[in-house]
Amino acid sequence: MTPSRRGHSANDLGGSAQPGPATGRLAMANPRVLGIVLAGGEGKRLAPLTADRAKPAVPFAGLYRLVDFALSNLVNGGYLRICVLTQYKSHSLDRHITTTWRMSTLLGNYVTPVPAQQRLGPQWYTGSANAIYQSLNLIYDEQPDIVVVFGADHVYRMDPRQMVEQHIASGAGVTVAGLRVPRDEGPAFGVIQAGEDGRTIEAFLEKPRDPLGLADSPDEIFASMGNYVFSTEVLIEALRIDAEDVASSHDMGGDIVPLLVDKGMAQVYDFSTNDIPGCTARDRGYWRDVGTLDSYFDAHMDLCAFDPIFNLYNREWPILSNTPSLPPAKFVHENADRTGHAVNSIVSNGVIVSGATIRRSVLSPGVRVNSWALVENSIVMHNTVIARHARIGNAILDKNVVVEEGVTIGVDKAHDRARGFTVSPGGVTVVGKGIRVSA
Repeated sequence: MTPSRRGHSANDLGGSAQPGPATGRLAMANPRVLGIVLAGGEGKRLAPLTADRAKPAVPFAGLYRLVDFALSNLVNGGYLRICVLTQYKSHSLDRHITTTWRMSTLLGNYVTPVPAQQRLGPQWYTGSANAIYQSLNLIYDEQPDIVVVFGADHVYRMDPRQMVEQHIASGAGVTVAGLRVPRDEGPAFGVIQAGEDGRTIEAFLEKPRDPLGLADSPDEIFASMGNYVFSTEVLIEALRIDAEDVASSHDMGGDIVPLLVDKGMAQVYDFSTNDIPGCTARDRGYWRDVGTLDSYFDAHMDLCAFDPIFNLYNREWPILSNTPSLPPAKFVHENADRTGHAVNSIVSNGVIVSGATIRRSVLSPGVRVNSWALVENSIVMHNTVIARHARIGNAILDKNVVVEEGVTIGVDKAHDRARGFTVSPGGVTVVGKGIRVSA
């Protein structure tokens, strides 16, 4: 749906498309940048994985949490002052950030979780824009020239410096990261309609049925990645205007960006031009929104390929996290009918594969798979125990699950549903945290 226009002058938004008194510093090679990571989402479509944790805290690829990807991109890019706005079921997320993402206080660097604080009255965040509006004290305290706003639940690599450089050079009020996708996928995304110059955003459309193709590629469109770079004064004024609009949903993509599009102050950054050190031709431009069980599962399967679509082994742009102090993975037994082995799989530290077979799966730290068990096309999270002769296929097992001897999961979807397990539209069976599964 095309967003409605708002009757505000350019002066309402910092005076011009080249905003504010910080403009002199913006021309400098090293602007002051504050990172804000939006990590307050409930993640209902990932249930039961989000039954007692925030979506950005959901484990990924064995060792990581989803929030680690956005934070790694910012930190690898040299942006070391970062606020993570949290809200729903945030304990495990807060703990992960405070124990993992420690910076040098001597240099004034930090990554800090910021829970909803009701600074402006007795209400929680009503949208992503409202979350930042209620946290404007963070911006006032830091006094940045640029505010980089990233979502916390996507899997990708991106050098944010390149997007900031384009933003400063263009004089835009906001720059929105755009992912090139086939035109017929428009109904699944917020679509950025760019002008003939390929950069100026003429419209920001929510899941349009028949979007216009790009000028240089008619069969492609720009899908919004949910990553934004703002000139500080423009962001502050836009948030104030939005807060006064009773009809607004107070969403960054649905309200703030269209407001600035109407004023000619928005540009798109083509993510396909982002150059990451150490990237391969295969994983260049990789980005996945893992907001559903099926997309979350598919992103893991991407990692298991012989030539992975997303390469975790890029040491020049590492995905950073806290690695638990566990011994290396161990594989035992080599008999004709039981050999502990894993093929096309990711096996974390602390795992013991004891006479079992693992194929195209991801095993998180502390998992134990016992003799004659078979795990295929599955994600098995921390400290789960799979007993002898069990069979797991096309499934996600959350932390601390116990699968008793001879049990099957994911083989008979009707039986899985009858036992109360979630089965995704794509046929992935999900077992919630701490469940003991008996025959």
